[in-house]
Parts: sequence; structure tokens; C-alpha cells
Amino acid sequence: MWEHIVAMLPGRAEPPCLSLYQPTHRRHPDNLQDPIRFRNLLKELEVSLKRKYAPDEVRRLMQPFWVLAENRDFWNHTRDGLAVFGAPDGFRVNRLQRPVPELALAADSFHIKPLLRLVQSADRYQVLGLNRREWKLFEGNRDALDEVDPLPGVPRTLVATLGEEKSEPHLTVASYGQGAAGPAMHHGHGSRKDEVDVDAERFFRAADQAVLEHHSKPSDLPLLLAALPEHHHLFRRVSRNPYLLEEALEIHPDDLSLDALRERAWKVIEARYRARLADHCSEFQRAQAQGRGTTDLAEVARAAAAGRVATLLLEADRHEPGRIDTVSGEIAAGQLAHPEIDDRLDDLGEMVLRRNGRVVVIEPAAMPSRTGLAAIYRY
Repeated sequence: MWEHIVAMLPGRAEPPCLSLYQPTHRRHPDNLQDPIRFRNLLKELEVSLKRKYAPDEVRRLMQPFWVLAENRDFWNHTRDGLAVFGAPDGFRVNRLQRPVPELALAADSFHIKPLLRLVQSADRYQVLGLNRREWKLFEGNRDALDEVDPLPGVPRTLVATLGEEKSEPHLTVASYGQGAAGPAMHHGHGSRKDEVDVDAERFFRAADQAVLEHHSKPSDLPLLLAALPEHHHLFRRVSRNPYLLEEALEIHPDDLSLDALRERAWKVIEARYRARLADHCSEFQRAQAQGRGTTDLAEVARAAAAGRVATLLLEADRHEPGRIDTVSGEIAAGQLAHPEIDDRLDDLGEMVLRRNGRVVVIEPAAMPSRTGLAAIYRY
């Protein structure tokens, strides 16, 4: 799972690394303010960059940001948040399913903690919408739900999945009268229902395999089935997906708006989400009692540099201005407005992820510490 998360984050780049976050809106007229707020954040970035870099270099770095600011089609198709990353050798835009606090930052590395909260799995889930003709997949969290785009080469309809292999009418044998050599035999066709049942089973089996291999395994997310009641038994009988939850929605997604589907799904997922948060905190408390856990920033930084951190809990929306040397774990304080300064909690999260650790960003009320972090060591 964590390799999957790293792949979703911006890669390493030569500094300066520019990170911009802002909330956006899906609908008119609320979205009219979004490009205005974006331009204001760009001005903040420019002020920060001009403290160190020459005007020509600042213009080159900011040019793709200003092009995006003028892209009307883009601003008419936003979601709930925006994350934009720029560096001398690249530019990347992410539409987000959750509002994020405004932030414009120039630093040695990209600021990824807001993205970590979005891609950590505590409140994320997937919904499989299924009928006998097609399947759809949705992914979301407590705030939003969106349909996942089909993958090339992964069919989602019965016709595309089975093609010419759809079942031929079954021959059946029935008795018609009595002949000298025994009952007269008549060869006929099986019922249409039998054909449909066979095709549905094969289609459901293929859909289950596709979702498991291409979506459930890479994301490690719980899967909620949304289908009419008559389809649940057959799908569960053929499914081999360990991420499929026992709970389900007995309605097809086409009968609901996306927001209504999200509300129903979150009612099921929320209890599991709260339980997972409690499990993370209990795990930390046990580790701390055994001498394998701490909330001290300096200690965690050195342990993260050495690859000793198995799990790192970070408090959402909290910033600790400064830098961490990724080799030694030494820390330094500073102001976020300086181009060379980032967020130390953000640096910690990236260090742990890239050393195959787990990072979970948690709402402040659920954090087991007051320092903004809690680490569980491997040894």
C-alpha cells in the first residue's frame, strides 16, 4: 500500500520546490472566486522566491502557474481542493476530493502532508456499483465521492468482458410420447434465465478479479458493494476479494446522486474509521509503554533518518516551521516564508514513507500527543 501512496505523491526534484494548496468549488457561482484566490497565492510564492532567486528565474518557475491561472476550462471543472507542485524540471496539478487549507510554500522539497491526509486509508473507501450488464467503481472519503475512470484494457461491461464467449442456448432433453424403443426424445433449448445466470456468474467473477487486481490490492481500501438485493448473493459467492466488506448497500448507484451515495456509504464506513483511529492510538500507547514509541520531535527525526520508524502519526493541519537533515536527522527552526524552510512534520512524513514506513495523518482531537506527532519504532 505505501509504495502505492509514494507513487501518488510528487517525486523528488531540484529546489526550489513550489507547493500550493487551496480549497476549490465544484459548482457555479462559488467557483468564480477560485482563480482569484489562486492568483493571490501565486503572489505569495513570488514574494518568497524573490528573497533568494533572480527575477528571470522567478519568472521561469512561476510561468506554468500563471498559465494555469488563465485556463478557464480548468477552473470550470475543479473538485473540492487543489494541490499544485512546480520545480525547475516539472509541474504537476492534482484535483482533490477534500478542501485543504490555503498554503503557498517554496522549499527544498515538496510539502506533502495535506496530500498524505487524502491518501492515507483511515477514512478512504471504494464502492462497487454492480448489475448484470456493467460495473462501476467509486472512491471517496467522508467529504466526497467520485467515479474512478476506467483503466485501459480492463472491460467493465458484460459484452466487452465475455464478447463472443457469451453462453449459447443450452440444449435440453424432454419426453414426448412413447415409442417402440422407449420414450420419444426431443432436443430443445434451455430457458433464457439459465443462460443469463451463467453469463452473470462469469461476468461477476471477471469483475471481482479486475477490481481486486487493479484497485483493491494497490489501494488497500475497504470495498463496499452497492447493488440490487438479487445480485448480492451471486457476487459474494464468486468473489475472492478480501477487501469486500460484509456490510453493503442494497441499491444500485445509478438510482442515487453522488452525494446521496456518499452519505449512505459513509454511514457504513464511519464506524470502521473511528475504530481504526482508536487502534492506531492504542498501538502507540502499547509501544510507548515498551520503550518503542515517543512523541519527541528530535528523537523521532533521528530514528526516521535511521529507518527505525515503523508508523508515524501526524496531527492534521499542524505546522512546525523548520528543516530536517534527511541523512542525520538533525533539525533546525525557521519561518515558512523563507525559500529554504519547510515544515518539519512534513519532512518527517516523507522520510518515513521513503523508508517503507507507514504514515497516518489524524484529526487533532484523536491524536495521542500534544507535540503533533507520535512514532512507533520497529525496534
